[in-house]
Amino acid sequence: MNKQELVDAVAAKTGGSKAATGEAIDAVIAAITGEVTKGGTVQLVGFGSFSTGARAARVGRNPSTGAEIQIPAAKTVKFTAGKAFKDAVNGA
Repeated sequence: MNKQELVDAVAAKTGGSKAATGEAIDAVIAAITGEVTKGGTVQLVGFGSFSTGARAARVGRNPSTGAEIQIPAAKTVKFTAGKAFKDAVNGA
């Protein structure tokens, strides 16, 4: 499902217009992105939580030359699925 299909599905479920639904989905994504970029956590009970993580610097290898390269430390995005979401996916 892509974003437009999500907008269509939510608009059909709520009875709202596709334009208003698209703006609402954009606002939700922007709010989640804004909070997580500041280092916060967004928890949606029953769905999951979005947060940031840290990946340490490490040594990698160039696959074509075999030479070692330094991979710098980086911030990552983490999503942890909630219990209700896991249960729904597993058919429980």
